[in-house]
Amino acid sequence: MTLHFSVLASGSTGNAIYVETEEHSFLVDSGLSGKQMDALFQQIDRRMDKLSGILVTHEHSDHIKGLGVIARKYKLPVYANEKTWRAMDGLIGEVPVEQKFTFGMETVKSFGSLDIETFGVSHDAAEPMFYVFHCGGKKLVLITDTGYVSDRMKGIISNADTYVFESNHDVQMLRMGRYPWNVKRRILGDFGHVSNEDAAIAMSEVVGDNTKRIYLAHLSQDNNIKDLARMSVAQTLESKGLIAGEQFSLYDTDPKVPTALTAV
Repeated sequence: MTLHFSVLASGSTGNAIYVETEEHSFLVDSGLSGKQMDALFQQIDRRMDKLSGILVTHEHSDHIKGLGVIARKYKLPVYANEKTWRAMDGLIGEVPVEQKFTFGMETVKSFGSLDIETFGVSHDAAEPMFYVFHCGGKKLVLITDTGYVSDRMKGIISNADTYVFESNHDVQMLRMGRYPWNVKRRILGDFGHVSNEDAAIAMSEVVGDNTKRIYLAHLSQDNNIKDLARMSVAQTLESKGLIAGEQFSLYDTDPKVPTALTAV
């Protein structure tokens, strides 16, 4: 079995990731409108009505904006932990009870040859969690929306073949930018988002011999730039003895343009 994925959209305006095997396909978050999501699926030549389900990371609007509409339209199963389900109440409209499934923290669900593992992150949501996909000996890790990467997280996500890893902001851009101080403090805090440098330090402690691709995700539209994120991450990794372009490659993600559907 082969694991393929596309980062459909990533950034502060909306997030969605598509993951498939030959047997099953999942959407992780749906933080754009139903119409926008349809257009993104068309760009990777896939259809939402063929999905096996939607996996939810947390209840912030840039991750669930289109969730209710899409789930109802295509009658899709939706998976989230109990606290996230409660937090989404009133935000996504009514989802029929037969489409609502609980996926607990630090558990594994199997769908044929695909095992999906959950792990907690540090973010200002009810119970935010992200996902590790295991299939055919390959490992895909999705980790964004966390203020820091704990040793526990590192143990779960270590030595993946592919990472979609948060690289949210440049600290200087954020400090000098237009955001009010309370917002800056939230982003910089333990329940906010990791900076380019902090992301790279965490990456340096989890990449392994299997690691071939790292996608820099959830870049702030106001406090980061793709080239700056890539340069900062590469420089920090190099200072730790890891050379991007040799052991592994760094890739951009975009708020509006999907990455190519790629094998893990």
